[in-house]
Amino acid sequence: MTNILKPEILAPAGDFERLEAAVEYGADAVYLGSDCFGMRTAAASFGGDNLKKACKYAHSKGVKVYLTCNTVPRNNELSMLPDFLKYAANCGVDAFIITDIGVMGFAKKYAPDVEIHISTQAGITNYAAANAFYEMGAKRIVTARELSLEEIIEIRKNTPSDLEIECFVHGAMCVSFSGRCLLSNYMTGRDSNRGDCAQPCRWRYSLVEEKRPGEYFPIEQDNTGTYVMNSRDMCLIEHIPELVKAGINSFKIEGRAKSAYYTAVSVNAYRCATDSYAESGFSDEWKPEQWIIDEVRKASNRQYCTGFYFSTPMDDAQIFYNGGYVREWDVAAITEKWENGILYASQRNRFFEGDELEVMIKGKKPIKVTVENLKNEDGEKVDNAPHPMMKFTIDCSVEIPVGSYLRMERKNGVIL
Repeated sequence: MTNILKPEILAPAGDFERLEAAVEYGADAVYLGSDCFGMRTAAASFGGDNLKKACKYAHSKGVKVYLTCNTVPRNNELSMLPDFLKYAANCGVDAFIITDIGVMGFAKKYAPDVEIHISTQAGITNYAAANAFYEMGAKRIVTARELSLEEIIEIRKNTPSDLEIECFVHGAMCVSFSGRCLLSNYMTGRDSNRGDCAQPCRWRYSLVEEKRPGEYFPIEQDNTGTYVMNSRDMCLIEHIPELVKAGINSFKIEGRAKSAYYTAVSVNAYRCATDSYAESGFSDEWKPEQWIIDEVRKASNRQYCTGFYFSTPMDDAQIFYNGGYVREWDVAAITEKWENGILYASQRNRFFEGDELEVMIKGKKPIKVTVENLKNEDGEKVDNAPHPMMKFTIDCSVEIPVGSYLRMERKNGVIL
């Protein structure tokens, strides 16, 4: 097919470790927050000189940096905004992700050379809104997560071709108007609009009759109860062709507060899938290899669905029986060096001599290695690696790249 462009893979970066994971495993761009105006209080590790260092590192690898400025600020915060925007521009950020039109006006005035991307928090659900933001100077819109694929196609058909469309394709979803829900504020005092949501929508609730205080009646779907507002995670790894043909320019992965391993796994999977689809000539017959589909299930998740893209939430977006994460794999170690048939690595979870580990390698199908001739940092033979961060070596005939993850499969919640 002609006139089809391979989409950008846009990855979350909650701190420098996760930034490195995103970049090294194939992201085209990363989004991150600084110490204010971004909606992740627990993932604001790029204040001060760290933002400049992040931009320098990412740009050295050909990766763009988008800075979240997506809170809806109050009057008393506005005086800090001009200096913040100028500071971010001087650090080298490629775009601001903005929700509020007042912030957008400030960005155009104080950082006119930085692109403006309109956040999903702005709730763009139609092409009229998209065009209005374009006319105000936006380079890109991030669609509302509540849209179906057909609605995104309609927006693409009715907007200028140089207005980019970014969509979430993987990660957690919100059951409310993202970032505007007041449950967390009301119940815990933690402001969702400041990225501090306690996610009370995922708690388990019971019903109390007003004349029977202390008597709790479960709201049951079955004998295990129900999480009435609890959403699954989104995963569209099997739907790359539909998304590309819809005209989506950027595939966004959610998860700035998640681990570096999660970032690496999800970025690697979507990188491999989109590259494979492009290499097929965007063939109508293309399907991702099974190992790519399996990859996203090797990071913790809340079970997967396709969000609003192909069905309604009533069909498959909610979980009624389990409020936690599915975690079937654990990181055993991270490779530090391979030399002359010896693998040098740093431990993350306990494993034993004779265990079979799986190695996640950038851009390739995982391989298996057996733990043989396990030695500690002093060169002494040991039968297991029990201490977090301990240095060790094993015999390994296959060269393993630096930074590769060695992982173990769990069985019945126990590491094999």
